[in-house]
Amino acid sequence: MSKLEKLVEDLSALTVLEAAELSKLLEEKWGVSAAAPVAMAAMPGAGAAAPAEAAEEQTEFTVVLTAGGDKKINVIKEVRAVRPDLGLKEAKDLVEGAPQNVKENISKQEAEEIKKKLEEAGASVQVK
Repeated sequence: MSKLEKLVEDLSALTVLEAAELSKLLEEKWGVSAAAPVAMAAMPGAGAAAPAEAAEEQTEFTVVLTAGGDKKINVIKEVRAVRPDLGLKEAKDLVEGAPQNVKENISKQEAEEIKKKLEEAGASVQVK
């Protein structure tokens, strides 16, 4: 095992408190300020992985039709354009059953495009 691999293995075994202490010692030794406690807290097994995951940027979005609006026929047409897998009855049921998810697990750009199309058709839409 190389020195670096051994070092990585040893650092991975540190608790959050030990990592903070290591950070202080390194700052004193080299006279620098490090953001090591944050980086160390995000390491697996450190007990602080959940908050680190919450800070990550959302990558998958859901378009939610909150209301069909006054021009339901136009909204139904747009829902069918966005979801070609739906028949006329299914699209109508989705619009009339609002709030409903129109499309899930899509990119932010695609979600914004769908939102814009549905709002132009007269619907009320949210991106989550």
